[in-house]
Amino acid sequence: MNAVRTPVYRPGPAMRNLLLLAMAAFSVALAPAGAAATRPVPQMMRAAAFDRAGGPEVLSIHELPVPVPGASEVLLALHGAGVAVWEADMRRHASNRAPYPLVLGSDGAGTIVAIGSGVHGFKVGDVVYGTGIGFYAEYVKVGVDRIAPVPRGLDLTQASILAISGLSALQGIDDVLELKAGQTLIIHGAAGGVGTIAIQLAKLRGVRVLATATTDEGMALARQLGADAVVNGRTGDIAAAAKKFAPEGVDAVLGLAGGDALEHCIDALRPGSGRVAYLYGLEPIPRPRGSIRMTLYNFVPGTKELERLNKAVEAAKLRVPVAATYSLADAAAAHRRLEAGHLLGKIVLIPTGENR
Repeated sequence: MNAVRTPVYRPGPAMRNLLLLAMAAFSVALAPAGAAATRPVPQMMRAAAFDRAGGPEVLSIHELPVPVPGASEVLLALHGAGVAVWEADMRRHASNRAPYPLVLGSDGAGTIVAIGSGVHGFKVGDVVYGTGIGFYAEYVKVGVDRIAPVPRGLDLTQASILAISGLSALQGIDDVLELKAGQTLIIHGAAGGVGTIAIQLAKLRGVRVLATATTDEGMALARQLGADAVVNGRTGDIAAAAKKFAPEGVDAVLGLAGGDALEHCIDALRPGSGRVAYLYGLEPIPRPRGSIRMTLYNFVPGTKELERLNKAVEAAKLRVPVAATYSLADAAAAHRRLEAGHLLGKIVLIPTGENR
C-alpha cells in the first residue's frame, strides 16, 4: 500500500524565532512617526493568540492594541485569514522565552482603513489581500509591498486563502517547473490549498494533469477542477496510473505531500528530462535522483507577484475551495480540524461570523 502524508511545514529554529519575534512586535501597537489614520479605528481589537506553546487549546481570544501602520504600511480591517499547517507547528514549538501573547496568521484579505504617510497606489476603502504576520485578528498592519487588489471573480472569503497557496502554485508551475502547453504533470497532494489551485493554473497553461488525492471526495474535486486523470495516493497504483497517463514518462512532478507515494510519482518521470518541485517544509524530503532536476522552493511574496497571480486567476476563472470557515473565537477548533487532515482546500478564520 502506498503511503501518503500530509505535508508538515517546520521552519528551522532560527526562522521560527524570527517569526515569533515578528509576531510579538505585531502584538504591540507602536505609533511610528508619519503613520496616518484617515478614518477612526478602535484602540483595541480581538485577536486569537496564545500565551504558551501547546495544543490547539492554547489559542484563545485576547484584547490587544490595534497596530498602527508605519510609513510604508496599511492597516486592514480583516474579513478573513488563512489557516496554514506551519502555523500549527509554530504554536506547538514556540519558545518559552517568546514575548507572549503571539498572534498567528500569514495571509488574508480585508479593507484598508488607515495608511502610512509614504503609501502610494492604495487608499482607504480599497479591498485587498496579501501576506504578512498576525492575521488571526480583527485588524492587521501589512507592508504596502505585500498586498494587491482582490482579483475579479473572487469574494473576500476566497481571497482570504489565496495569497500563499496561489503564489506557491503559480511559481511552482511557471518559474520552477517551467511547464509548457502539451507537457504532463503529476500533482501529488492535489486536494489541498495549493494543489486545487495548481490543477487549474496548470490547465490554464495547457498542461495535462494527473492528480493524486487520498479520499474519494478529494479525487472527485480534482476531476471537477480539471485534472485529466486521478489516482488515490494512499491505496492506488500510482505507477500504473502514470504509465497509462504518459507512456513515455511524465515531464514533471509537483510534490505537495511526502512519503513513499511521492517517490512513486518521481519514479514515473521521463528519463533524462524529468523535474520535480517540492515546497519548503515537506517531510520527508524526496531522495535525490542523479539525472532528475529536484528543486526545493518557497513562495516569493510581493505586490508584483500578486498582480501576476491576479492575471492568472482571472484568466482561469479560478475556483478557490474553502474547506471550512471558523469564527475568530473558534481558532482552537480550526486548528483541531487542520491537524485532522484530509482538507479539501484551505480553512478560513473569520473575525466575525458563523462556523460552517
